[in-house]
Amino acid sequence: MQRGSGRLSLPLGVAPRLLLLAVGLLMKTLTGLAQEDGANEAPHAVKFITKNYIYGNPEHKVNVYVKMHRDSPFLVCMDLALSQSEVIDPNYLWIGPQGQTLEKQSHLNLTETGKLMLLHFNEGLSGSYTCTLSYRVVQGDLQAEEEKFQAYKFMVYVNPFAPGWEAACNRAETDCEDVTNGHVQEARQLIEEFFRKQSYVLRHEFQNTPVIHYVEHSFQVMRIDSCRPGFGKNDATHNDCTNCCVACDPGTYSPNNNVICLKCTNIRIKSYGAKSC
Repeated sequence: MQRGSGRLSLPLGVAPRLLLLAVGLLMKTLTGLAQEDGANEAPHAVKFITKNYIYGNPEHKVNVYVKMHRDSPFLVCMDLALSQSEVIDPNYLWIGPQGQTLEKQSHLNLTETGKLMLLHFNEGLSGSYTCTLSYRVVQGDLQAEEEKFQAYKFMVYVNPFAPGWEAACNRAETDCEDVTNGHVQEARQLIEEFFRKQSYVLRHEFQNTPVIHYVEHSFQVMRIDSCRPGFGKNDATHNDCTNCCVACDPGTYSPNNNVICLKCTNIRIKSYGAKSC
């Protein structure tokens, strides 16, 4: 914006409506997106999973990212190839992040077919979940059987949206972050349209430039990258989700909104999501 000659004037009948619409949309985004009734909420809305079943991989660990206070997808104690073949007398043993055997609990949905769902996920549930599958296979002559074992490892991390949004997003039928980002982008486009039309009106309908007016190409939107305390980004560890704010690993912490988890040498941090050292 800059000063010019003439009196302070505003174009009539054009840009104000666009600006009001943009500001209204932006305020809706910032003050609480999800006001819908959550009765029909999809129970397993997870941004980084296209299906509600995540199969294990016998060759390497599988990273899973779950929204704060949402249920995880089902972690399947079997790889996709094996699931399509006949498995006789399968048995499943799940081990949690603290080395404990997992059974049905208030925060777990563990099915008889070896599928594990983590309910109302938070940073305290982050970590390694390992399942050992034992099963029998019939040999070619149909007279002999062989018992086999296979282990699958899942690294499950919480991916929060932003401080204070859990209560609002918990009732949303759609993915809270996707909808909010869409609203912000739409607000940006409307604000840009406002200034573009204002510039056109000033050039074609005003003899004198108003005292305060918009300078073309001076509007810029800058993305500020940050994570909430206790979370950070790590391209090496989470190369399949480089933009995710993930709970800091044990031994690290983040006391502020920076995107890097710091190493703690003073004390031994055993849990995920530490905010202090």
